[in-house]
Amino acid sequence: MNQMALPETFVEGFHNEAVIRKMTYSPLGNTGMEVSRISLGSGGFSYFYGDYDIEECKKTIYEAIKSGINFIDTGPWYGHGESEKILGLCLEGIPRKAYYLATKVGRYEKDPKKMFDFSVDRTLKSIDESLTRLKVDYIDLLQVHDIEFAPSLETVLKETLPTVQKIVKSGKARHIGITGYPVSNLKECIQRSEVPIETILSYCRSTMIDNTLDEYVPFLKSKNVGIINAAVNSMGLLTNNGPPSWHPADKTIKQICKTASEYCKTNNVELGKLAVYDGLQKASVADTILIGMNNRTLLNYNLDVLHNGINEQELLVYKEVKKILSKLPEKSNWENVELEQFRKSEFQFA
Repeated sequence: MNQMALPETFVEGFHNEAVIRKMTYSPLGNTGMEVSRISLGSGGFSYFYGDYDIEECKKTIYEAIKSGINFIDTGPWYGHGESEKILGLCLEGIPRKAYYLATKVGRYEKDPKKMFDFSVDRTLKSIDESLTRLKVDYIDLLQVHDIEFAPSLETVLKETLPTVQKIVKSGKARHIGITGYPVSNLKECIQRSEVPIETILSYCRSTMIDNTLDEYVPFLKSKNVGIINAAVNSMGLLTNNGPPSWHPADKTIKQICKTASEYCKTNNVELGKLAVYDGLQKASVADTILIGMNNRTLLNYNLDVLHNGINEQELLVYKEVKKILSKLPEKSNWENVELEQFRKSEFQFA
């Protein structure tokens, strides 16, 4: 975007213009939304990622938006409605113009038999539930969540996406997106859909251990699809605290990432910070990097990496961590692992 222009989310009297001008904004595909270089995921506004404090979440959201972060992602799956509800409380008193809000349809409950529902009726019900929990009149981006878990891609193409399109026409949402782990599924859905898909949210696929998303960027750009790159820390694998117990990566991946984590701890460097730094180096991959943040400590160090990079010591540690991670298998991902567990009704999550 023009360096002199302010994003449409700038609110005079609420934002500090000098602060907003420090943030980098990019077009999210053809949506017309100019989104901040880093954006905020609110999955941690629920028990899914451990403890959280509502007051701290409120302060984090407020300071994030004041800092120029203008894209916030949630979904009914995170805490089974808890994330949306807490986020709704956090957004009270903040001008609606100051942020873009994304949520999802399709994934809901803990019980594997009720976890996914891509039907017309459930999708229509879901948007109304989300609007109520979030206390807003419309959603900027409504995404079909984890499309690989649908009974078939036909269900998404013939039922869910046309329903989302109707929701957009009704004014309850403005743009249409899809999410999923296998990037190949996202590509096929875009190729076959009669409903224009404006964005994809890909997670854990452009990181220090997996660059699958990068291979699909030329295709996505050719279709003017906005790219949201989520979970550059690989859902906790690339953090000093390590992944949650439900993480689907195999033992080899977890062990090598743990070695990297221990090295970072020894050198008093946060591995998650290095993961964000790594993601920011690939400016051509995504329009925004979506980072889960439920406290100001996380917010501030991510903003620090964005604006100031990393220092000399951290850079040395980063290079050593890259060497450690180079010992990972060529295919360092867990594609189809969760899908197979789900089909066997062995899926475990929070």
